[in-house]
Amino acid sequence: MQRAATQRILGMLLMVFSMTMLPPIIISVVVKDGIVMPFFYSMISIAGAGLLLWAPVRNFRKELRLRDGFMVVVMVWVVLGASGSLPFLLAHTPHMTLVDAMFEAFSGLTTTGATVLTGIDDLPRSILYYRQQLQWLGGMGIIVLAVAIMPMLGVGGMQLYRAETPGPMKDAKMMPRVAETAKALWMIYMSLTVASFLGYWAAGMSAFDALAHSFSTIAIGGFSTHDASIGYFNSPMVDLVAIIFMTLAGINFALHFVAWRSFSLRAYINDPEVRAYITILILSSLIVVALLLQGQVYTDPGNALLHGVFQTVSIGTTTGFTTVSYQGWPMMLPVMLLFISFIGACANSTGGGMKVIRFLLLLRQGMRELKLLVHPSASIPVKIGKKVMSEKVINAVWGFFAAYVALFVVMMLILMATGMDQITAFSAIAATMNNLGPGLGDVAANYSSVNGIAKWLLIFAMLLGRLEIFTLLVLFTPAFWRR
Repeated sequence: MQRAATQRILGMLLMVFSMTMLPPIIISVVVKDGIVMPFFYSMISIAGAGLLLWAPVRNFRKELRLRDGFMVVVMVWVVLGASGSLPFLLAHTPHMTLVDAMFEAFSGLTTTGATVLTGIDDLPRSILYYRQQLQWLGGMGIIVLAVAIMPMLGVGGMQLYRAETPGPMKDAKMMPRVAETAKALWMIYMSLTVASFLGYWAAGMSAFDALAHSFSTIAIGGFSTHDASIGYFNSPMVDLVAIIFMTLAGINFALHFVAWRSFSLRAYINDPEVRAYITILILSSLIVVALLLQGQVYTDPGNALLHGVFQTVSIGTTTGFTTVSYQGWPMMLPVMLLFISFIGACANSTGGGMKVIRFLLLLRQGMRELKLLVHPSASIPVKIGKKVMSEKVINAVWGFFAAYVALFVVMMLILMATGMDQITAFSAIAATMNNLGPGLGDVAANYSSVNGIAKWLLIFAMLLGRLEIFTLLVLFTPAFWRR
């Protein structure tokens, strides 16, 4: 493994990341909230650390191998998550411990949206903005941003792109050059952010709230500038804008690119994953709305429809916004919604969960096994659309699912060993591993009551979810470290 290459890239990215402290510094100066120096000290510290890493190996120019790519991806997320916690640690408001600051920063960068903060409405504007900016940067992946600028820095990016891109079919590229692909992704990402901002603003949000929520909506993050989340605005128009853009952000960004380039919706219509994704959201919404009306949670069908669809889309895409305390809904609704987050959004989107494409493959492989019991000698391929999936892809998906379940169980048992009740432990792991945010039980509103050991474990679960398990786990295998 080329440690010098990893060190050089990490140093460069830290120096770039330090510049993200400038917008909250400017906001702090304008609104005079007294948080300028924590952001300034953070910027200097991060830039200095990056320079110290980069300077000794600045002339190293060898191309990265795939193994180096995995190391860089994990190191970048860990180091940037830790660096992102500095403003929370140094600020006097809010006053946060090390584990709380790390939890909030990693939750932002991994777009999980779980928070340890209370009294969010009263936080300084610069801190509120910074939380949202962390999610926006993490939404598309800082590595993909780095791929877009790496050609200028003399570093190849294909290995990083392969290690970072979520989903089982990573080799499908939109354009021949990975840097051009990354730039196209960011153009679409920024365009959706601008459109979301204009939608929220037109729906009645202030410019600041519209910008903040557009960041977390397109990133499928779920952080809000208010304790009551989207419910604070009590506006059907705001809810509608959120539903539209949460749904769009949960779709494969490669399809957004193809649709934009061809000026046609055919890319969405013909894609089996998108069809399954929309079908899951529609069927789940119908069930939720029907049960809300049956349980007389809402007597007005309009309110049942609005809140039912909003919560289904928010949790199904792993965004984590709320308009009401859905955790108190009757029957199996809260648990059903939590289980929908396990499926999550589409591959190559900013959403979390196991991804719809994996769910489809697991479902069709299961159906094939049933048919083989009746016709053991038959040759029955597994297809997604008209494409036959190779056994290698199917085995990889089964391996991912097995690892996911095993890790989920182990981490849940560890949380329960720290004194957490079953419902809270189950939902906390589900909400962090699926990058959802809000859970059930004691973590329904926030994670402030969670003990320190549990918070460190949940940070690990966030990273597992964001890096799709294997990217992180591969570093713990002896084979990875053998020459």
